[in-house]
Amino acid sequence: MEFRGHALVERATTLPGEFYTSDAIFAREQERIFSRRWLCAGRADALDAPGDFVKLDVGRESLLLVRGRDRKARAFFNVCRHRGTRLCEAEAGRFAGGIQCPYHAWTYALDGTLVGAPHMADVPWFDREEYPLVGAAAAEWEGFLFVNLGKEPEPLETALSPLLGRFAPWQLPWLRPVRRIAYDVRANWKLVFQNFSECYHCPPVHPALAKLSHYRSGANDLREGSVLGGYMTINEKGGSISTSGRMCGAPLGELSEDERQRVYYYSVFPGLFLTVQPDFVMATRLEPQAPDRTRVACEWLFAPATLENAELRPEEGVEIWDVTNRQDWHMCELAQQGVSSRAYRPGLYSREESLLAAFDREYRRSLEG
Repeated sequence: MEFRGHALVERATTLPGEFYTSDAIFAREQERIFSRRWLCAGRADALDAPGDFVKLDVGRESLLLVRGRDRKARAFFNVCRHRGTRLCEAEAGRFAGGIQCPYHAWTYALDGTLVGAPHMADVPWFDREEYPLVGAAAAEWEGFLFVNLGKEPEPLETALSPLLGRFAPWQLPWLRPVRRIAYDVRANWKLVFQNFSECYHCPPVHPALAKLSHYRSGANDLREGSVLGGYMTINEKGGSISTSGRMCGAPLGELSEDERQRVYYYSVFPGLFLTVQPDFVMATRLEPQAPDRTRVACEWLFAPATLENAELRPEEGVEIWDVTNRQDWHMCELAQQGVSSRAYRPGLYSREESLLAAFDREYRRSLEG
């Protein structure tokens, strides 16, 4: 059996060690990649009602994603326009009336306009309209929220163009979260990204997963650019990737026979992985913390019918991927230790790792752009 869709046509090597350890390179990544690209901030239904918010940290920046009274999701820098105080410390919640600074009680409406500034009315050169919250671009796709810190970002539809309409049969916007797990991985974010992009390691590292889906099955169909990936097949007809090997959630959408027998794996540069199965989806977000530390947030999404059927066991899907994740993170941490050694030299990629070479090309273009 051979995995189809390889894109490795010439010699390619891993990145030099400093790309995984350097504070200067990490700072450059934050400025040229994470401050310019669209970043997934989680599911849109986390902002269910007007006033609902979540806080998102991107490097040294902090953003507030807020659902307005007009039902639109907006992103604001978490900075008061008075003296720059951090407006909100909570990770999530609901603003009762508006967004109020804890320092001097400047208050902003849910659309970011300044509506209250105590004792500023007697300042003749003060114009309230000149001091709204500083916004960042926000958009939604397939039930996910995205933000972009750039001044003039390309439309989200352009950035995600390879995936537009691809998951329509799965009806992703209607899925509901069943479990969220955050992992603190002592490894560089690129090692985590590269790990997701190959299954060369699956037989020795993931024996339970390897029994359910052969590591050389399927094909890659997106092999260059900011969106990479393809599918692998599920061994048992009508099965799934779960601890029992059976479907643990209600079937998603209206899938073809082939789609019911596949798991789709796509990475969206620089920080989102989608694992799309016939009965649930795992969405994984990367949040780089330091050159050798990454916060990884995973969310398991199921059809509403799963939550209404006591005979279905969604925890079987959560459990197998939680075990798989922890196995992966351990390997990434070992890799971090290795690439930090003076003995490390860039190694050759195999044909099984063609998507890693493609990631490296996209990464270098972005870092140098």
